[in-house]
Order: sequence, then C-alpha cells, then structure tokens
Amino acid sequence: MKLAYALLASTLLTTVAAAPPASNAALDARIAKLAAQEESKVIAWRRDLHEHPELGNHETRTAGIVAAHLKSLGIEVKTGVARTGVIGILKGGKPGPVVALRADMDGLPVTESNSLSFMSKAKATYNGQEVGVMHACGHDSHVAMLMGAAEVLSQVRKDLPGTVKFIFQPAEEGSLPGEEGGAKLMVKEGALENPKVDAIFGVHIQAQTEVGKLSYRSGGEMASSDVFNIVVKGKSAHGAYPWLAVDPVVTAAQIIMGLQTIVSRQTELTSDAAVITVGMIHGGVRNNIIPEQVELTGTIRTLDKDMQQKIWAAIRRTATNIAESAGATADVSIQNYAPVTYNNPQLTELMVPSLRTAAGADKVSVQKAVTGAEDFAYFQEKVPGFFVFVGGMSKGTDPATTAPHHTPGFMLDESGFTLGVKTLATLAADYLALKQ
Repeated sequence: MKLAYALLASTLLTTVAAAPPASNAALDARIAKLAAQEESKVIAWRRDLHEHPELGNHETRTAGIVAAHLKSLGIEVKTGVARTGVIGILKGGKPGPVVALRADMDGLPVTESNSLSFMSKAKATYNGQEVGVMHACGHDSHVAMLMGAAEVLSQVRKDLPGTVKFIFQPAEEGSLPGEEGGAKLMVKEGALENPKVDAIFGVHIQAQTEVGKLSYRSGGEMASSDVFNIVVKGKSAHGAYPWLAVDPVVTAAQIIMGLQTIVSRQTELTSDAAVITVGMIHGGVRNNIIPEQVELTGTIRTLDKDMQQKIWAAIRRTATNIAESAGATADVSIQNYAPVTYNNPQLTELMVPSLRTAAGADKVSVQKAVTGAEDFAYFQEKVPGFFVFVGGMSKGTDPATTAPHHTPGFMLDESGFTLGVKTLATLAADYLALKQ
C-alpha cells in the first residue's frame, strides 16, 4: 500500500466511545479469546512470509500457503483469481448476508536493511533490474492476520448468520509493466460475486501508530493515485553547441518546476490535500550529447474527484505550454491507478462500535485523510467498504524515529497482530449479526 511518508504525518484526532452491539457480545468475547490463542501461529506465518516475499502477480508460494490453510479449516477455496489470488468461502450455521474480508499479499522491490533472523534475502527482476524484494509495507502481516481471522471464524461458524468471504489479493502495490492485476482485476473476475458480497472490510498495519490502537476516517480516507508520463521531444545536438539543439533536458527541468506551482499556486489546499511528484527522469546516453527526448514519470494524489480532474488538466496545460515556449513538444498521458479509498459513512457509523469492542473505546480514534493510496478502493466502488488502520509500532516509541513504509528499515511490533485478527473477525461477525 503506498502509505510511505504520508501516514507518518497523519494526525489522530478525536477519541470516541460507544457501547458494543449487545446482541453479539457473547460471540465477540469468544472471538477475542480465540484471537489471543492464535498469536503464536500468526507471528510464525508472518515471519515465514516475510522471509519469502514475492512481487505482485507472482505470489505463488504465498497463495499456496493460504489455500492450504483455508482448506484445512474446511473452507471452500478458489485459486487463480486475478492470477494468484485466493478466495475462501465460509458458510455460517444460519442463513444471512455475505461479508468479505480482504488482505493484500505482495512485496515490494526493496532490499531489506534489518538484521532479523527472518529478514528477506529474496531477489527478483523489476523494470529490467535485479532488485531485492521485501515486505516493506506489512502485507505479510495482513495475510497472517486474515489467516488467523479465518481460523477464528471457522471455530464459531455455527453461530454466524451468513457467509464470510476471505479475499487474499495479489498486486496491491501494482503489477509489473504490461500486466493487469490487483483489486481491479479481482473485481473484474468476480471476486465480489457468487456469492454476492454485501459489505467488505480491510485493515492495514501502521508502523507509526502504537500497538493496541485502531484509527479510521469516514468518507475519503486515502487519496486516489494516478500515474503521469510526459515525453519531452526536442532536437539533438553536440553538447558543445547547444544553440543547434532544442534541449529537452532543460525543457524537462522547467516542466518539473512548473508542475510544482500547480499544487502551490493553483490548487485550493484548504479544501483537501494534493500531491504531484516526479519520481523518474530518463534521457540521454552520454555527457556531451544533447538527447532528442526526455521522459518524466510521476504520481498524482488527490482526495476529491473535481480536484483530480483540475490537476490533470493543469498538468497537460503546463507541460504543453512550457515545451512549446522552448520550441519542443510534450506528450502527456495520465492513467488512474486507484480511486479514493472511501469509507461508506453509513457502514462506518454502523461498525465503529465493533472497533471499540475489539480494541477498547479509548484505543479507537478518527484520523485525518492521508495522501497514500490503496487499491482496496476498487472493492469500495462496488460494495460498501470500511478500511481500518492497526497499530504496529512498539509502545513508547517516537513515530519520527521509526522507518516509514516502503523503506529498507521498515519494522513492525508483532504484538499488534492479535488486535488485527480480532478486529477482522469482530467486524465480520458483528456485521452478519446486525444485518440478519
């Protein structure tokens, strides 16, 4: 999940309190007890997955472990969904609605710098380069926690008035170039159908939030994520004679600076946050040759559809006009990776008491929206969804000193995993009870 530095800056706001759903209190208590009993298993699963990470659409080992575990619990299993995705279907002892729980499975092209006994030494090829592979965003913990929740819920299945669908999703961090994948492909291939899902829940571990705490936001919680590509075309010449060229390097530099003014001078930031970041620049092969073209690639983050469309238009206008002023051209393409992660307000209001049941009222907080993105949003476009953050930082630690998501030193406190298991299972059981 593209949480990275954005979540580090997330400020928790008000702590809220309310009574848990009384009708399901006894079952919730059983779930809490069973979740605690799962702790050692969940930690062992996570450590194994952490040591053997796999990039998006290549999670074959991970998928095999998940499928085998679900089958051992007597859960109906579908494999090969969206390439390597796994779906488990647990039918409760009574008729009722269908609720889905989701975990993402993929690692990142990051070389781990931690000195753990189970640190990743995996290698892979990404964008034509050999890279290290690491679970640098906690997806290993998500898989382990959902495996734990599946085991917990399988032990109380006779008391569940409905069906729980477990969705283990590949490629949340994006597919390799030229491949389709992730939540969008899972939706396309019917992950929310047969049986049709009524609501979906997901959690994300957060390395800058203390263990034992949960946070959420109603409405727009995480930003949309768009990828832009700008190809600046000029005229090549010897580096000693720049007047004979139309220099795409200088033009690209001017475009990069121009893009920054879109956010700082053209966007109403009092409404919602926005980000434009150039992450890659490619151009030239030699120090004394002005190349014919330079390619810029970057990301756009917005929390509002109108703002998103305005920024798209501003990027095209800025790049095109700056290039034209230099006698060059700029070809601009923009693709949407993920929509806004939008927590359905009605579902959020209904399920917040379940968070308090799982963590305790004083451990549940509302947070500001963040500019990280999550393709869980594709599920939320089809059915009401609720996405929650689970603390993974050791108590008493300064968040500013902990390694952010997507970095080589990313680290989690494993004592926070039990709350993730309990939260997933409680949300599912309470939803079924409330909607029967």
